[in-house]
Amino acid sequence: MNFSVSSSDLLKQLQLVGGAIGSNPVLPILEDFLFTINGNRLKIASTDLETSIATEIEVQSDKSGTVAIPGKILLDTLKALPDQPITFNIDDENFGIEITSAYGKYKLAGENGQDFPSIPTPDGVDSVELPASTLSKAIAKTLFATSNDELRPAMTGVFFQVDFNKITFVATDAHKLVKYNFSDIKSDVSTSFIVPKKALNLLKNALPSGDDVKMSFNKAHVFFNFGDVDMSCRLIDARYPDYNAVIPVDNPHLLTLVRHDFQSSLKRIAIYANKTTNQVILNIDGTSLDVSAQDLDFSNEAVEKMSCTYTGDNLQIAFNAKFLVEMLNVLESDEVKLELSSSTRAGILLPSEADEGEEILMLVMPVMLSN
Repeated sequence: MNFSVSSSDLLKQLQLVGGAIGSNPVLPILEDFLFTINGNRLKIASTDLETSIATEIEVQSDKSGTVAIPGKILLDTLKALPDQPITFNIDDENFGIEITSAYGKYKLAGENGQDFPSIPTPDGVDSVELPASTLSKAIAKTLFATSNDELRPAMTGVFFQVDFNKITFVATDAHKLVKYNFSDIKSDVSTSFIVPKKALNLLKNALPSGDDVKMSFNKAHVFFNFGDVDMSCRLIDARYPDYNAVIPVDNPHLLTLVRHDFQSSLKRIAIYANKTTNQVILNIDGTSLDVSAQDLDFSNEAVEKMSCTYTGDNLQIAFNAKFLVEMLNVLESDEVKLELSSSTRAGILLPSEADEGEEILMLVMPVMLSN
């Protein structure tokens, strides 16, 4: 079996698919790309048994067939070659591979494609379609808030809640929470599932700018299909915490700030904060906000005064500056609102205005004020 293809076109597809290859695979063949030729279409797939991704590319081929090709050496070879046509010649008996370029020949050992683990296919699924831009935005606004704590697997992914004409994305690590709603979808079902962080990172990098994405799901897997790309991942089998229970509803104090100014101030003040807690103190008094921090171990201290719009009683509350900066980073409005109730209850961060059809709410837990 042999086929010819542009080296740069092939490299682009391999880099897209290569993200699913794990760093310490349980089977040696999982370090490979699975090449499947059908007519003049080459399908490239990879998997780590949890997340799988496949894409297709046009090639010139003499016959159909399948082979598993070692991923790292193939990627390194293509990265080192300038754009040119290259030819793959595969021995049907021992799966030896010879790559021919304008510079010379490169030989490597492949494996039988029939030994490659089977990739899940959509079976007994329900589907919704949503704009790629919406899915990309939802991932960008929630992924940072997921947990790295493997003892709480539910929190290591993003919670998807499909509810007929609305989809909600939630992420939390118990210190911060993001809830993003998009209300312009059509679905025949109401369901929920948890998608792992690795798969969403891969998806975010692969999503096109304009097309719609078909998202299909069953009890065990979620599938994303767009253009020539098919992606699947095993869902996290855990119960997601009742996130609505932790969102305070009665927040009588409302602080409105210019987002960029507030973020810049937090970044400067955080330099002087304790490196363990990253604690910054917001002291709100009428139309004035003092942002301060101190690190008693090193006698470091800083304070800045900001103008703000505020309704409510005077209040002093402390937060982890790192969390606030991350949240302000993914909000897009010029002004943000911070809803507060007391120094020991969570603050709610909201954009002053959101795009039509979407809502975003961010919650951040306070840090205990040291006396």
